[in-house]
Order: sequence, then C-alpha cells, then structure tokens
Amino acid sequence: MSRAVEQSNRRMLRARDAMDRAYAQPLDVAALARIAHVSPAHFTRTFRATFGETPHRYLQRRRVERAMFLLRETGESVTDICFRVGFGSLGTFSRTFRDIVGRSPRDYRRQVTATGVPTCFTKVWTRPSEQFRRSPAPVGPLA
Repeated sequence: MSRAVEQSNRRMLRARDAMDRAYAQPLDVAALARIAHVSPAHFTRTFRATFGETPHRYLQRRRVERAMFLLRETGESVTDICFRVGFGSLGTFSRTFRDIVGRSPRDYRRQVTATGVPTCFTKVWTRPSEQFRRSPAPVGPLA
C-alpha cells in the first residue's frame, strides 16, 4: 500500500470515527470533509471507495444499529428512540429502519427479545443487511 493511500485511509477513518461518536447529532458532508482535510466532493467519493457506502448511508445504518439496541434493551417508546438516535421525523426513521432491517421498529421489538446472549453475538446476528446500499449520495446535510 502506498503512503498516499495509507494517509487517505487514515483521514477517512478519522471522519468515520467522528460520525460514530456524534451519530445522533446533525452532521454534514462539509464538516466531515474538513475533518478528513479534503473537499466535500472528494470526501464522498473517497469514503464510498474506502468503506463501500456513502457517508449518508453509513450514518443512517449506524443510527439504526443503535436504535435496534435500544429497542431490544429498553422500554423507551419508538418515538423517543427515533429522536434519541438522531432522526428528525418518525416517518423517516420508520422507513429507513424498514429498509435496513426488513421490518418496522415495532415488529422488530416484538420479535426480538433479550436472551442473555453476549452483546457481541447479538450484534452479529442482528446486523442490518447490505441491501440498503442503493441510492446515490445526497448533497448537503446528512441529517
């Protein structure tokens, strides 16, 4: 691996780590591109080439993964979880959750129960499918 590729990968990892830390906050491509020290257009292209999905899709999947955990482990309402993980509307949350998981948040909660299995196994078994990677990257804010 060349030094340039290695540096680019590190910059993308820095931006992805920032997304992981602040997944519930409104994030935009320009702010993430500044973290990676590249232009917004270059950031989107490079992020997709590095991780196999656009920054927007990564952020949505990360939010849904967190929502899945909260649905399994807490008694919070679906609406509260929706806003807690960073979605601005219950409709968008439900549609995105269904696209990624294959069922609604309410159905997911009814069908999945905590069984005392270690969290690492539960995460692997319930990881969202890859079918979600199909739309082009949005322009502007990610949230």
